Amino acid sequence: MQGGIQAIFSHGSVLKNAVLRHVRLVPPVMRPLMLTRHESASAARMEEHGFESTTISDILKGKGKSADGSWLWCTTDDTVYDAVKSMTQHNVGALVVVQPGKQKSIAGIITERDYLRKIIVQGRSSKSTKVGDIMTEENKLITVTPDTKVLKAMQLMTDNRIRHIPVINETGMMGMVSIGDVVRAVVSEHREELNRLNAFIQGGY
Repeated sequence: MQGGIQAIFSHGSVLKNAVLRHVRLVPPVMRPLMLTRHESASAARMEEHGFESTTISDILKGKGKSADGSWLWCTTDDTVYDAVKSMTQHNVGALVVVQPGKQKSIAGIITERDYLRKIIVQGRSSKSTKVGDIMTEENKLITVTPDTKVLKAMQLMTDNRIRHIPVINETGMMGMVSIGDVVRAVVSEHREELNRLNAFIQGGY
């Protein structure tokens, strides 16, 4: 995964420049004609604002109408066992941690890595250890806002060797995205640009 991400960064600018050299040749009035009726609103927005413009907000919206605020969470008082059980049931690698009764106020995050390093390796009991004892606390978290560009989020995640990043705005917790979400968004954006370029070239203009 790390190698694939680095490859995107290494070749992304080359791809971007090659695409933009061609896209700039298209008269603005003709650009709407390059979009098929089946392309998504997200693709249309990318065409309007330019290459590499996808934001974290776009990822949250892409997860469905209930994505905002639907992130999985546990409390600081839950046992690590219950938190890991929830991760397993929902097939996720991390949970947002909140204070009891304060779902919108993030206290930290607990991940599979925390479980392995702080429970398994140290020989502690997951059934007697509280989530609050092993979580990464809020003041140590790397976070993004809904307006953060996807490539910026990817850079933060690779630089800090993390796989999950909370999304926070002025009102509190908005959601959480994974490195998988981010990579899929970048690949999708590159694909959309190449598809439009290919349609333009084959159009015979």
